[in-house]
Amino acid sequence: MAFPDAPPACLVLADGSVFQGWSFGASGTVMGEVVFNTGMTGYQEVMTDPSYYGQIVTFTYPELGNTGVNPDDEESSRPHIKGAIARNICDIPSNWRSTQSLPNYLKHHKIPGIFGIDTRALTRKLRTVGAMNGAISTEILDPEELLRQLQDAPSMTGLNLVNQVSTTEVYEWNEGTLSPWEFSAGEATADQADPLTVVAIDFGVKRNILRRLASYGCRVVVVPITSTVEEIMAYHPDGIFLSNGPGDPAAVSEAPPLIKALLEHQLPTFGICMGHQILGLSLGASSFKLKFGHRGLNQPCGLQRQVEITSQNHGFALDAATIPEDTVAITHLNLNDQTVAGLAHKTLPLFSVQYHPEASPGPHDADYLFSKFVKSMRTHRQRQ
Repeated sequence: MAFPDAPPACLVLADGSVFQGWSFGASGTVMGEVVFNTGMTGYQEVMTDPSYYGQIVTFTYPELGNTGVNPDDEESSRPHIKGAIARNICDIPSNWRSTQSLPNYLKHHKIPGIFGIDTRALTRKLRTVGAMNGAISTEILDPEELLRQLQDAPSMTGLNLVNQVSTTEVYEWNEGTLSPWEFSAGEATADQADPLTVVAIDFGVKRNILRRLASYGCRVVVVPITSTVEEIMAYHPDGIFLSNGPGDPAAVSEAPPLIKALLEHQLPTFGICMGHQILGLSLGASSFKLKFGHRGLNQPCGLQRQVEITSQNHGFALDAATIPEDTVAITHLNLNDQTVAGLAHKTLPLFSVQYHPEASPGPHDADYLFSKFVKSMRTHRQRQ
């Protein structure tokens, strides 16, 4: 339902599809890759996940904004989506943690949204044709003119967006998992007098990843993508973490040489999402763009009889045929489409997953991977 004073808005896709609706959030015109997220909860975490940088997100759950927004659910310092698409929105939230309504939040951050459109039809379009560029505008309501301007928007394929979201300065993260996220009893088990040091290479890291590492008793040092091997090793790390991030992994040309050089030190290494893809590329695999990607909270992953329900957000995947079988094992598959969802080196302490074990939002089935990483670092330290 439209608000009485909501101005009109227009959404145009690169294939010429037009959706007319109403504006919420900021006014203006934005362009980006239009994708869909099937999660029923967690819209604030999605919007502030740096992996969504450059994208316009369609939320398939029909009502958005009921719980408002609050500072605790931020996965970074600000929202990173280009725009938001919803069926219905709520501007009077009902939640004890809420400090602001979703429309006001987006307006404050100058992010346009459109609502009142048939998001089911839009999602079916993206599933059939594939994710594609689109534009939302409250200024240009002529679809043909908006489509003409959209033709100049770059494709996500070949786009390096990591340098847009990676930290520019080194910092340490000390905050563990706060009470709203508390779900593991095996936290802070490391020696606090001599904690394990994890250097996290920031491709666009989510805060809850850093929280989980800190909750397992790690000293977490976050470094930019521009860091050198010498700068990273100066922290005497017990392990290397490769974070999530946006864009095409094959376009992040500076990452594989850095990771290859780090692998020579044979430190325990754990990658999530973009970090998983970068690790795979560094080991000799190649990546490809998925038709519409995996973005939701109930993606089944596993091998044989062991299945995890996982949170996912990615538009690219590693090509299984290019993974060197003599040195690398596929540990997980996405059971919906059989794409690679996990890797492990056969002789070195390296592993990675295409999904998000830190949740926020999502299930906690895979939180054990943080414990696995910690155990690997302890074993490596004992052998030194």
